[in-house]
Amino acid sequence: MEKFEDIYEKYFLDVYKYVLSLSRNNHIAEEITQETFFKALKNIDNFEGKCKISVWLCQIAKNTYYSTYRKENNILEIDSLELIQKNLEQQLIDTEIAFELHKALHRMSEPYKEVFSLRMFGELSFAQIGELFFKSESWARVTFHRAKIKLQEEMR
Repeated sequence: MEKFEDIYEKYFLDVYKYVLSLSRNNHIAEEITQETFFKALKNIDNFEGKCKISVWLCQIAKNTYYSTYRKENNILEIDSLELIQKNLEQQLIDTEIAFELHKALHRMSEPYKEVFSLRMFGELSFAQIGELFFKSESWARVTFHRAKIKLQEEMR
């Protein structure tokens, strides 16, 4: 087993990007990522090696994010205040389109919603997405493609 410092350095960015794809907020992603590695350090002896350590870390991150989200009931987007200061007219158009996209995404069923978010917002590869779901890379590709089609239909 690698030293924990090596694990932290090797997987920090992957876990951070994954949490960022869930939260869409830099500050929250940093906090959840730190909490994830703290929990992993406390429970490293429980890691059985049945999956890759990156998958294990992302599972901890996902559980941490959702438990935090449930506690707060709603995570505020701090960065939204900066957006208000931009070109208001263009922002209004972009915001309406983005909001419609997020509403359509929110209505989408799992695993399509999460696979699409991981790919588009988390910038994870299809191989990484497949690992998270204990499925193949091909499964992740097909699921992402189906999610795109569903979103396109929903946005019409």
